[in-house]
Amino acid sequence: MMTPSQTVGPFFGFALPYAEGHHVVPQGHPDAIMLRGRVLDGAGEPVPDAIVEIRQADADGSTSAQEGALVRAENGFSGFGRSDTDREGRYWFTTIKPGGGNPYIAMLVFARGLLKPVATRVYFPEDAVADALLLALEPERRNTLIAVREDQGYRFDVHLQGEEETVFLAF
Repeated sequence: MMTPSQTVGPFFGFALPYAEGHHVVPQGHPDAIMLRGRVLDGAGEPVPDAIVEIRQADADGSTSAQEGALVRAENGFSGFGRSDTDREGRYWFTTIKPGGGNPYIAMLVFARGLLKPVATRVYFPEDAVADALLLALEPERRNTLIAVREDQGYRFDVHLQGEEETVFLAF
């Protein structure tokens, strides 16, 4: 007999976050960008106890040959990041723009009330035009997967429900 899924969270600050979790590349990396945003519930209120994980390719479109969040390539790139959210639902990462044919960042969000994490993608506005997944979506839904350019990098807000709900992927 299978055990049913349980809701995840709230998460405890000592359980999942780790010191280098926000840094897919080290601070000061020459190609570093900031990816930041908020996790919001259906009413637009912040989710203060979510966990956001990202996986991505490097600037050349390659993924790490070694698995593991703490393993870094020679250029300091790990390919994985984990950020908890603060009281305002904010998360952040120091990373680089992924390269390759369809440059995007894969994102998982763990939050209270979810039976399993939700998966989505973060696309960059200058690279999002020809992606097959984006082209398959209605234009108003497509925008929920495209980050917004800001002075210090990009902002990508995750709306778990509601009118602005982020497109989530099923695997």
